[in-house]
Amino acid sequence: MASKLEQLRAMTVVVADTGDIDSIKALKPVDCTTNPSLLLKAAEMPAYDHLIAEAVSWGSKQGGGKDGVVAAIADRLAVSFGAELTKLVPGRVSTEVDADLSFDTQATIAKAHAIIADYKSRGIERDRILIKIASTWEGIRAAEVLQKEGIDCNLTLLFSKAQAVACGDAGVFLISPFVGRILDWHVKNDGRTFTPEEDPGVLSVRGIYADYKSRGVKTVVMGASFRSTGEIEALAGCDRLTIAPNLLQALDADQGTLERQLSPGNYAAAPTTGKIDERAFRWEMNEDAMATEKLAEGIRGFAKDLGKLRTLIAKRVEGTAQAA
Repeated sequence: MASKLEQLRAMTVVVADTGDIDSIKALKPVDCTTNPSLLLKAAEMPAYDHLIAEAVSWGSKQGGGKDGVVAAIADRLAVSFGAELTKLVPGRVSTEVDADLSFDTQATIAKAHAIIADYKSRGIERDRILIKIASTWEGIRAAEVLQKEGIDCNLTLLFSKAQAVACGDAGVFLISPFVGRILDWHVKNDGRTFTPEEDPGVLSVRGIYADYKSRGVKTVVMGASFRSTGEIEALAGCDRLTIAPNLLQALDADQGTLERQLSPGNYAAAPTTGKIDERAFRWEMNEDAMATEKLAEGIRGFAKDLGKLRTLIAKRVEGTAQAA
């Protein structure tokens, strides 16, 4: 009998939530996605030292102050990892805009242009890349501009229907609702455990999926941040699911039957709703403590790991300069 991973692949596009090249080689996902936390882990692995060495060597030839050079090397390293990943998956690779730009629309657009240009210089076209942006109001506005330019975006750190509606209105290519982090908040605040069928993260993604399909919204729904295979199975049939290697391996080892839970044809057409404006977006986020707290926490976490990555790079730059 086919494994649950094979069964899942028949109904959902499976994406690897990792920057670990060896895991991607073994698990063969269609797409892969990274973030600053995953990139930091990969950068600390000896197997990828050559990528850091190349980026540092490149950076040593750039002008500007130390902080600017280190930031540029970090950007190059993100694209270097992404370029390696494009060799391993047939689909898209998501590359994230710096978390500290999450509230700056114009800076996000500029960073996205720089990422796409770096990929282009390596012979990798924009149709292989998704620009990953936090689902703030400013991030969504940046994505709206980029989508009109033909640069597809992945809106991440998404926890609420307000964020999902705004992304759909903006014509975003793909959203990544964070299933596990929603569950984490409710476990902590409600003081109880949840089965997959009552899991608040699972229910959130099911609601967003139903809303999009009933209204004919083309934005792809990609569940992310899973805590268990049970959550994944409860969303079987979702457009895409981005899954960490350990959970992909668990699904691959499971020979049980996987039932489809989501299907686009199961939702009747719904009336087109008016677009959500900034005032309504901010009010709805304010009223949703979970979404507000987890969005802020996620941006802080990614910014912290980006800072750690830059510190690691700065040490390598200093070591290279001393050895020269």
